[in-house]
Amino acid sequence: MAMLVGGGLGAVALAPAGAGASAPVTAAVATTVVTKAAAASCATGKYQKQVEGYLKQLGGYGTVTVDGKQSTADCAAIVKFQKRFGIQPAKGLAGPTTYDVAKRLASTKTSKCKAKKKGITFCVDLTHQTSWVMKNGKVHLKPTVVRTGMKGYRTPAGTYKINKRTKKEWSDPYEVWLPYWQRFIGGMGFHQTTTYIHDKWRGSHGCVNLLQADAKKYYSIGKIGMTVKTIGRRPGT
Repeated sequence: MAMLVGGGLGAVALAPAGAGASAPVTAAVATTVVTKAAAASCATGKYQKQVEGYLKQLGGYGTVTVDGKQSTADCAAIVKFQKRFGIQPAKGLAGPTTYDVAKRLASTKTSKCKAKKKGITFCVDLTHQTSWVMKNGKVHLKPTVVRTGMKGYRTPAGTYKINKRTKKEWSDPYEVWLPYWQRFIGGMGFHQTTTYIHDKWRGSHGCVNLLQADAKKYYSIGKIGMTVKTIGRRPGT
């Protein structure tokens, strides 16, 4: 089921000949200049400290100092996070979208899925608009962002089975291709988003929209008969 369509500057300090400046001093000066230039290229957003905290909690994005002050390391971590979750532009600014995504991911409790102890379970947290994959009762793929049914097309909570898979499914009602299609109930299924996934005013007609990289991973893992569990409820639906 388709969603609505419209988805350094470097510097080197050299000591004058005979000045007696040692190599460590030269390196220290150069490092200071580069650090200032790199930090200055990454603006400080309204949610800097909150995003720092969530990224530190999530882990995997590099060293982050939770102080509300932009640094080279903070900038690199935020950019990495933004690129991973398709947040545009990925320039290290801790704005509302970056804050929202980080908060949703950090607030997701994978244990609430109550996945099977054996085999694969695809989990969808409708409340936080996130999804992850469990294997033999343990997290196999960490939570990522999704977008589910909008008001009037709410994605229902429940336990289902994948019953159809195609790399590219055509949606007759909405006249759009659905890449990496995996249907699990009625006309609803997983598929790659067809518009910018972070436009929160949008919604699907019940499907679980995924970023391209996640849709491909889900498709590579999925098989007919595998379990899909959707829990909670999307706010506003």
